[in-house]
Amino acid sequence: MNADTGNDFEVNLVPDIAILPEAGYHVLAYDLRNFGLSGAANGGLTTSGRFESRDVSGSLRYVRSRPGLRDANIALFSRWLGADAAMFAMERMPLEFADVRCLVACQPLSPRMVIEQSFKRRRIPAEAIGEIDRRIRLRTSFGLDDMSPVNAARSVRTPALVYQVRDDLMTRPEDVQAIYDAIPGQNGRTKELLWIHGTTRRWDGYLHFQHHPDRILDWIARHTRRG
Repeated sequence: MNADTGNDFEVNLVPDIAILPEAGYHVLAYDLRNFGLSGAANGGLTTSGRFESRDVSGSLRYVRSRPGLRDANIALFSRWLGADAAMFAMERMPLEFADVRCLVACQPLSPRMVIEQSFKRRRIPAEAIGEIDRRIRLRTSFGLDDMSPVNAARSVRTPALVYQVRDDLMTRPEDVQAIYDAIPGQNGRTKELLWIHGTTRRWDGYLHFQHHPDRILDWIARHTRRG
């Protein structure tokens, strides 16, 4: 991934996929459309989770169509755009998530934050974001704020664990805090926020699970346990 921080770094998530089956889970891992080896859709446009929310619902329907998984307890483990897409899907198609036991959301963010932070590093005048917003709206019909998951997070009705590099150079902590605060909770029992300290590198957040899996595995086990 290129975080526009002067460094390129390829994030290998294969070890994450290995951890989950070893802990007893089936895993459906896929790229959203227009990413990786997945096919193109929506004219090749990316909308920070709005169009991509369809893929989240589609993945749930696929799992439920499998004879051996029809009655399985389902948890979502979603990263960045995938986390945004999951929240938009919960807003648009809430009935699809009635039996989803929990959500792990790794580093969701609002696209405005990415652009603002990039402008700041490149010393581009902040006023230029208005033109970026206008052009994105012309191309996608969505403005930058329309693609923020903050409002969609209010539709999350499943226990949610959000984790994020606290000093991530691509965003600001108040954005992730706003997303987390918007998720409904009951006295802190149905949601948790895990800050990762000691780094400014976003990819350290993506690698956190494979280096420190216990808390996340415990969260998933706690909410998918039958009974």
